[in-house]
Amino acid sequence: MTDNREVNWVDADSDTPETPPIPQNGQTPTAPPQYRSPLIMVETAFLASAASLIWLINYYFPLGPVLQVFFPIPIALIYLRRGNRASWMAALTAGLLLSVLMGPIRSILYLIPYGLMGVQLGAIWYRGGNWYFSMVTGTIIGTLGFFFRFWLLSLLLGENLWLYVINQITGWLDWLFLKLGLLAQPDALLVELLATGLIILNSAIYLFAVHLIALLMFDRLKNPIPRPPYWVQVLFEYDYDD
Repeated sequence: MTDNREVNWVDADSDTPETPPIPQNGQTPTAPPQYRSPLIMVETAFLASAASLIWLINYYFPLGPVLQVFFPIPIALIYLRRGNRASWMAALTAGLLLSVLMGPIRSILYLIPYGLMGVQLGAIWYRGGNWYFSMVTGTIIGTLGFFFRFWLLSLLLGENLWLYVINQITGWLDWLFLKLGLLAQPDALLVELLATGLIILNSAIYLFAVHLIALLMFDRLKNPIPRPPYWVQVLFEYDYDD
């Protein structure tokens, strides 16, 4: 007669690896079914906590751009390792943790733009998109996030912070024109275009720094991102195998 007794799955498969293999870029996880759900949840929670901790430390102990370039990195990493759903869960979990620790306003300021940026970069890198495309889309998200932050803070403070920035730039241009011996008065539209251009340039430089950090980190973690353009390789003397 056939023995129909249930067998413990841990003892039934002695060839099951102790740790599942890490998926490569552009591949889905290949772990056995009994490992997938717990491992994905653990990695998602860990990287969400890491993202929250980086934001928290930078808020209370600001180190300039040193920690800021890591804001979207954990979310992008979980996308490369576990896919779209895990990355969104990590971003939302990080937002919930920051909401508990710092309040909902600062939580929103992390999610927009850095949480969205992490998902966007992870999605493009996962599909092998080039640096130019990921930097352009990331710059758009970063710029829109900057204006969203200004709008939200202006709403909370009851003042138009954008006008404050415009006045500061206008004063700087007046000083510059005076030093150059120019009698012209800076046009308001010119000032706004200059401010917007500086914001876009700052977002582009930030995205470039994020790409460099991800290139160096993710190669070591066996989740490489697409290779940089040739001029970046020459500039930083970065060699890799085709």
